Amino acid sequence: MKQTHIPVIFLQFFLILHTANSSEAEGKRSLFNFLAKLSNNNGQLDLVWNSTSDPCMDHWRGVICDIQTNNSVRKLDLNGFNFSGLFDASSLCNVQYVAASLTVINLEGNNIGGEISSEIANCKQLARLDLSGNHFSGSLPESISSLNNLTILDISNNNFSGFLPDLSLISGLRVFLAQYNQFMGNVPPFDFSNLEQFNVSYNDFSGSIPVTKSRFTESSFLGNPKLCGDQLPNKFPSANIEAEESNDDSKEQILMYSGYAIVGLIFIAFLIYWLRKGKNKREKVEAPNKVASFDDTISISKSMAESSEYRGGDSKSEFFAASAADQSALVSSSLVVLTSPVVNGLKFEDLLRAPAELLGRGKHGSLYKITLENGVLLVVKRIKDWEISSSDFKLRMQRLHQVEHPNLLPALAFYCNKEEKLLVYEYQRNGSLFRLLHGTRKEQKFDWTSRLFIAAGVAEALTFMHQEFRDYGIAHGNLKSSNILLNRNLEPYISEYGLMGSDNRGSSSITLNAFKADVYAFGVILLELLTGKLVQNEGVDLATWVYSAVREEWTVEVFDRSLISEGASEGRMVNLLQVAVKCVNRSPEARPSMNQAAVMINAIKEEEERSVISEV
Repeated sequence: MKQTHIPVIFLQFFLILHTANSSEAEGKRSLFNFLAKLSNNNGQLDLVWNSTSDPCMDHWRGVICDIQTNNSVRKLDLNGFNFSGLFDASSLCNVQYVAASLTVINLEGNNIGGEISSEIANCKQLARLDLSGNHFSGSLPESISSLNNLTILDISNNNFSGFLPDLSLISGLRVFLAQYNQFMGNVPPFDFSNLEQFNVSYNDFSGSIPVTKSRFTESSFLGNPKLCGDQLPNKFPSANIEAEESNDDSKEQILMYSGYAIVGLIFIAFLIYWLRKGKNKREKVEAPNKVASFDDTISISKSMAESSEYRGGDSKSEFFAASAADQSALVSSSLVVLTSPVVNGLKFEDLLRAPAELLGRGKHGSLYKITLENGVLLVVKRIKDWEISSSDFKLRMQRLHQVEHPNLLPALAFYCNKEEKLLVYEYQRNGSLFRLLHGTRKEQKFDWTSRLFIAAGVAEALTFMHQEFRDYGIAHGNLKSSNILLNRNLEPYISEYGLMGSDNRGSSSITLNAFKADVYAFGVILLELLTGKLVQNEGVDLATWVYSAVREEWTVEVFDRSLISEGASEGRMVNLLQVAVKCVNRSPEARPSMNQAAVMINAIKEEEERSVISEV
């Protein structure tokens, strides 16, 4: 009897094995079909995934599998791949092999279009769905409400429209971001007690905002002129609709008599106009009637600040001395406050009222120090001559805000319309590296160790940012010692990262040159730290002067005399000078990457630290 069961057991084992292999093969085909639709069959397929290999065992790019079993797909992390096709949810979510284990789909920062099908609901294990920064359109499917495991849903910066589905059934939802779309109707209810991030700004929502239990401020609802609520410029309507309908006849009479009154007023105004015109001609007074533009407003504020000789609080000028009509227009597209306790609750009106001091004016804009009513000090950067659309500017600011580094100064808020772009930063009382080296504080002791540590901090931050934004082609674009700010401990903060460069994705040569230009600028900052000299001094370029000195073997002569007098290590200064000279090489291809520069500087820094310890 036992022998008769052996073939059956083998047959069952074979069938199970065959079924498993078939499921894996079907799963791999589904992934490949998904990418084919996503890439619009533009040739990226073979560059990213290979249909003849295994997605888990051969580590397909962007595919993260279960570490223990290594045969089930857990995450698809495909942000910034420049895909331009369609998101075919059925290819993923209708195949059990994939749908049963897939927890993350991240497609942020591509060019994917089309609509999201209702079959997305079959990926029931999804915990994070990030579709931000694409070109999706149509409405969000109602079936998405059945994704009970969803904790993060980011659909911001797309072209979604229609009504939002009721997502209150997703009890574990912690992040919901839908800003910069075209959604309409009422904002549906949410479980705001669980939400940590929430934003539906810049859509076409109407009606009253939901009760958020004071967890979210006005910034979460801005750019929806039909929305009303205590936190918004539009308060709740107080008119009684039924009473209005019952008084239609009275309204018609009022309107009729009002019309007569308006005609009379127009006639009187016309008469006064002609009388005044005659009087002006007789007195020969030229009085141009011009409403101050935003540029005129800034010029007025700037000249007032300059006349105060930077006396800070003594200046009574305002950041925007605009007319009431101008201010109303500005507030209508109000400040976007990013996550920060420093400016919690900050409104655009606060900037309008705040005293301002002009700190400086450069090629790319002006810088103002703002003092709020509560004593908080901010810096506002007004950007000019940047050919970037408002939507691209907003997307870039949000991308930059998502990246954190201890040596990077984050923007606290930004404002953007067709004509103006403003950025708000926390004021740094120790000023800039330029001011410390060349300004009124240059008599302050600035020793070799401090300079070396600043160089290392800036190098590490730039390395980090270059790695994070290489796929987007976003370099700093305007790196200089005045954009290196110092906190109370003289630790460096890089400010204004990515404000002037364009999006260079798709052009490898332009992208390379953008990042190599940052390397050159960093090399110049190293030369400033080593020499204490200005970048341009009486028409002589610092890099050119250093090249000449090194070529003539006058290397020691280039160093800041204060460093020599304090007994700084000449050998380590020479090593840092060599890094600087490599960075300012006239050939971009010959310059090191920021990562290579950071490694060299950190080696010098570690040698300095060992030397200090041995002397103690």
